Amino acid sequence: MNYLFMVLEYQGLKIHWLRHACFRVEFNDKNLYFDPYELFKEHPKADYILITHEHFDHCDRESLQMLIKDGTVIIVPEIAYSCVKEFEKKCKIIKVKPGDSLTINDVKVSTIPSYNVSKFRAPGKVYHPKEDGRVGYIVEIKGVKIYHAGDTDVIPEMRELEGKIDIALLPVSGTYVMTPEEAVDAVKIIKPKIAIPMHYGTIVGTVKDAEKFREKASQHVQVVVLQEED
Repeated sequence: MNYLFMVLEYQGLKIHWLRHACFRVEFNDKNLYFDPYELFKEHPKADYILITHEHFDHCDRESLQMLIKDGTVIIVPEIAYSCVKEFEKKCKIIKVKPGDSLTINDVKVSTIPSYNVSKFRAPGKVYHPKEDGRVGYIVEIKGVKIYHAGDTDVIPEMRELEGKIDIALLPVSGTYVMTPEEAVDAVKIIKPKIAIPMHYGTIVGTVKDAEKFREKASQHVQVVVLQEED
């Protein structure tokens, strides 16, 4: 079975991996982006931009400038607001926290915590503390639910998603996020229909991490590895 795609087409949606944790979801002539980062060529302007947290590899100012247009909706947790506030005259900016739900036109958005439990910058200090309020997103478009996990380990809140997710976008690089093996554990909990590895190939992690995830997770779920679009 072919598992390597340039774009995943699923029930009227087209999902593109642009690099690292950045995806474009194309639907009804609209474009929703997760975590824009290092976009080196012109991409379609964004109708929606969802940012999981403030780190430069998830909230890249130059990429945002390239994507925004009049009326773009940016959804962002409080900790990342300073990354986008300069765009508020042109965009609608909505602040969220873990556990929020909202509907914007034809897109339903819910948030879930995104944090570390086992990745430490110093003894007793994780890279992404739960109390900082970073988020993952569950986005429902045309009845399809996509989970973008953000920078996270396997966390208890993932159990709330069991059997409810069509497509899970999961980090696999380790260091700051789940390792491939831990991402497989997340798959076992969430039980999505399709899993796509992310968060590799730039700062940390390589395609070998994606392949390791695919090999192990394919016993439990359909895995699609997307080729990066420059």
